[in-house]
Amino acid sequence: MAIPWLIVLKSVPWTDVISNAPKIADGAKKLWGAIGKKPPISEMDTSNESPVLTPEAHELILLKKQLKVIESATADLHDQMLASTELIKALAEQNAQLIKRIEENRIRILWLASIVVAFGIMTVINLVLTLR
Repeated sequence: MAIPWLIVLKSVPWTDVISNAPKIADGAKKLWGAIGKKPPISEMDTSNESPVLTPEAHELILLKKQLKVIESATADLHDQMLASTELIKALAEQNAQLIKRIEENRIRILWLASIVVAFGIMTVINLVLTLR
């Protein structure tokens, strides 16, 4: 069972994987930095408001503050989406390269297996002819 894994591990283009690793790590760090360092949206501070406002004006001010918070959160989500899209694109490109190499190796293995079978058949034929 270890031999198929060794073949797979040997067929991986490790130079490409290693050369792309810093890009992927940087993308993951940017994504984590964008998501992990942001505090959750806090409750709005209503202590600075004047008591002489009408209830409608008070509600309007609260709605405007909430709208600003929502716009800020939406912009942050958009930035996170762009960062994750770049990371996914890099991972997809690397995955496509790995799949291409695996397919090339599969074809090579089929050719080698057919050559080995042909040589085996020729050896058996030669052995039968020599023993006659």
